[in-house]
Amino acid sequence: MSMEILKVSSKSIPNSVAGAIAGVIREKNSVEVQSVGAGALNQAIKAIAVARGYLAPAGMDLVCIPSFTSVTIDGSDRTAIRLVIEPK
Repeated sequence: MSMEILKVSSKSIPNSVAGAIAGVIREKNSVEVQSVGAGALNQAIKAIAVARGYLAPAGMDLVCIPSFTSVTIDGSDRTAIRLVIEPK
């Protein structure tokens, strides 16, 4: 079973991404968030912070494991930040 991947851009709305993160965590117990660039990473981190608040009433806390990955965007390879999020 592969991990669900959420792609975050600098235009992503943190509350919307947070809802998606919380939903996937509840369903599959882990999620991968990918972002390319500082603006996208900023939105991703804000979304994870909000998702922690969404999951706290269920007694869940989250850990975030960062790494690098390569993604292809418009035919060119880019380095993305990969954040694996799972319950603590």
